Amino acid sequence: MVETMDIRIEKNSKSKLQQVDLENPVFGKVYSDHMFIADYENGEWKDLRIVPYGDLQISPANTTLHYASTIFEGLKAYRDRNGEILVFRPEANAKRLIKSAERMCMPPVPEALFMQSMTELLKLDKDWVPSAPGTSLYIRPFQMAMDPYIGIKPSQTYSFFIITGPVGAYYSQPVKVKVEKHYTRAAAGGTGFAKTGGNYAAALYPAVKAQKEGYDQLIWTDAKEHAYVEESGTMNLLFVIDDVLVTAPAGDTILNGITRDSILTLARDQGMKVEERRISIKEIVQAIEQGRLQEAFGAGTAATVAQIKTLHNDGIDYELPDVAGRKYSNQFLDTLNKIRYGEIEDKHGWVYKI
Repeated sequence: MVETMDIRIEKNSKSKLQQVDLENPVFGKVYSDHMFIADYENGEWKDLRIVPYGDLQISPANTTLHYASTIFEGLKAYRDRNGEILVFRPEANAKRLIKSAERMCMPPVPEALFMQSMTELLKLDKDWVPSAPGTSLYIRPFQMAMDPYIGIKPSQTYSFFIITGPVGAYYSQPVKVKVEKHYTRAAAGGTGFAKTGGNYAAALYPAVKAQKEGYDQLIWTDAKEHAYVEESGTMNLLFVIDDVLVTAPAGDTILNGITRDSILTLARDQGMKVEERRISIKEIVQAIEQGRLQEAFGAGTAATVAQIKTLHNDGIDYELPDVAGRKYSNQFLDTLNKIRYGEIEDKHGWVYKI
């Protein structure tokens, strides 16, 4: 329930925009002038406000600090050739945030509140949306428990925030990935499908180990057998084998990625055969060795399409087909970019205009 949809606006006295290089923004380092905040107490969201971006003041006993009671989303806004601001599939992010909230015993942010708060924030900070090729404004909605209470139970109070910042490419080059067969990202019945902070914190140690060995990301495998592909640290995984697009099914251990869903839709639109099924590491390796694996790539909001050039499994680096010759994933990336920047018809109603 939302008491009122009126949003109070307190403008920054001096913009930081003149100090920012919008031609070459670094991912996750710079944030726009304002942020949105709403507070939840007594069963409703209150005090909807846009204020200057700044630090938060919370109790050392804040339950989120102790028990990771936090969820988030990630989406992007783009500037088209006419200077208008387009956001890609924000309604899908709003719905997924609600699903994460249910799993984490948090009050849902109504979709209408999500959309209006994002819209008003982007209107105010519209000049922060870059126009250089390959750039966008990253939008990070998140929700956290606010009770000053050290005790393992759902909080009674929460806050919902949206912050934004101009970004360039998350991965500037094709990536090297390592198959992880010891550590586990998510298990059946757990929180793997939710975008909650604890999932990512638990994944840091094995990911850092892999990076020290020269790999950019991990391919997580199932918790029971460590035999089947799940997802990567920042993206879902897709493979093209014998002209068939194959990906693991979204479920309680795999995030239902919005970019993943968009690519599967585009593939089906063009008549490509798509299989959402369990896919084993053994099958992937055999397809590489037999020359049947044509493409391997990740899909996510930050990365969009991240080409995989090297796959490491059981001590062996497998070099995958040349990225330049990958007709399917390169076409998906090109089509998605053209839809996001308003260059071609948006047949699926994915673009939301501010």
